[in-house]
Amino acid sequence: MQAVAPIVIAAPQQPASSPIGSAASAGISVSWAKHLDEVREAQRLRYDIFAGEMGARLHTTIPGHDVDLFDPYCEHLLVREQATGQVVGTYRVLTPAQAKRVGSTYSDTEFDLTRLRSLRERMVELGRSCVHPDHRHGGVIMALWGALGEFMVRNDLDTMIGCASIPMLHNGVVSGDMAASIWAKVQKTHLAPIEYHVRPRLPLPVERLRGDLDVEPPALIKGYLRLGAKVLGAPAWDPDFNAADLPILMRMADLHPRYRKHFLGA
Repeated sequence: MQAVAPIVIAAPQQPASSPIGSAASAGISVSWAKHLDEVREAQRLRYDIFAGEMGARLHTTIPGHDVDLFDPYCEHLLVREQATGQVVGTYRVLTPAQAKRVGSTYSDTEFDLTRLRSLRERMVELGRSCVHPDHRHGGVIMALWGALGEFMVRNDLDTMIGCASIPMLHNGVVSGDMAASIWAKVQKTHLAPIEYHVRPRLPLPVERLRGDLDVEPPALIKGYLRLGAKVLGAPAWDPDFNAADLPILMRMADLHPRYRKHFLGA
């Protein structure tokens, strides 16, 4: 297992200082983690979702927390339930400068991103997104995305990438058929131009799986695609997280007009 460096919080370059959009009226607040204790709250939520709900095998150094080598270099976005102060949603954001410091993005460990080299100077990576099961409604997701959109504009960044997970469990059976079927659908409708295609380092063997199941992508992936995101290629297999990961790219210029005012204020 790879050693994890001591945590040093990377403060957002220009974070939002107040609740985003209608978050406050929905009983939630959005903020960036300012110290290690707040990062630990996000890591506990991630552990509960990934290990407890999804059955992921997490190589963590702190029991009950999802911790990896990228966390010290990331900025951590938190959604709290105002009544209790509990963290109910989180994203982590790796900026171009911090990606250089750590040596790569998490996505680089799953995909060959050579064709994205021209985008890296203004490209952030989104990762470890999760929402508490009692709060999986539009308000939390919209609050997270609103904060991310504001962060991108404030810091003159124009591209977001990430690995969007599809569970391997379908109808109680561990199988890649659902992921293969979702890939078969989205490659017809949301595939990026060939100059941005990437290759999985551990491909999901889609050619040996069913691709004709009538299944919908997970809500988060559907949300990305509605915003205007593109899929960069076939899924990778992530055995530790018991999931197939689709490489997703979102250019701010491609943001659907329906959402532009909400996220960018324009």
